[in-house]
Amino acid sequence: MLKYLVTFAIPATLAVMLAIFTGCETDAQNTALLGTAVGAGVGALAGGDTEGALIGAAVGGGTGYIVGNESDKQKTRDEMASIRAEQNTVTVWITNSNGSTTPVKLRRSGPGYIGPRGEHYAQMPTPDDLAKVYGF
Repeated sequence: MLKYLVTFAIPATLAVMLAIFTGCETDAQNTALLGTAVGAGVGALAGGDTEGALIGAAVGGGTGYIVGNESDKQKTRDEMASIRAEQNTVTVWITNSNGSTTPVKLRRSGPGYIGPRGEHYAQMPTPDDLAKVYGF
């Protein structure tokens, strides 16, 4: 039991703690590290020897990397969609009757623009055009 504890449980625990407290740069690295630690523990329990731990670590690390890499790809897609949406947004400031200003965000759609309420403009509306709908 002591041999098992020294050989497998302590290193696996240290690896998990290292992953939690230091972290890695990407999800792929984090989950690969965690998968390696868990795989080593499971492999050691299933195989009962160092070979089982090594096989488990390899399988767990590979699986963890694949899962984390997909998470990284999704984050990149989400960031790119956000950047595209931001680039297709124009803010027009309208002046209200009391002198205050109101921002109106328009989204580019082909050659025209779409207002916050879904109204379509064939060209960029002027602040006066928008004041009729959004001003007070």
